Amino acid sequence: MQVQLTVNGKAVKADVPDNTLLVEMLRENLSLTGTHVGCDTSQCGACTVIMNGDAVKSCSVLVAQAQGASVETIEGLAEADGTLHPMQAAFKECHGLQCGFCTPGMVMSAVDLVNKNPKVSEGEIRDCLEGNICRCTGYQNIVKAVAMGRDNMVG
Repeated sequence: MQVQLTVNGKAVKADVPDNTLLVEMLRENLSLTGTHVGCDTSQCGACTVIMNGDAVKSCSVLVAQAQGASVETIEGLAEADGTLHPMQAAFKECHGLQCGFCTPGMVMSAVDLVNKNPKVSEGEIRDCLEGNICRCTGYQNIVKAVAMGRDNMVG
């Protein structure tokens, strides 16, 4: 099937089998490898992207479901000149990562959370991050990073 969607602000087309997952298209057809495949069961959150304004786990979305959608990946957050998005900068500043495998999904979930609730509390941050698994950090610095990113995004 041929699919058309907007990825990181650019119109894209791809010919893919009907059973292709969004994460596969992003990584294999568009070479956007910042979206990671962790568990293949939509539990770890490493594949989180923002589709039509909502955080989704792209390993559980068929490309056919994304037809005509607007998708933002971790590669689409930073400015063209390399300036980090406020949430990315906060993760860097607060040391909200270690190995970095879960970080793109964490950042995308956090951006979606703050976009929907600019006054999100620490408890709500923790609740949101339950869908993203990190095996390295213990989450303390991730929560701090999301709070700082929230403050920087809201201004």
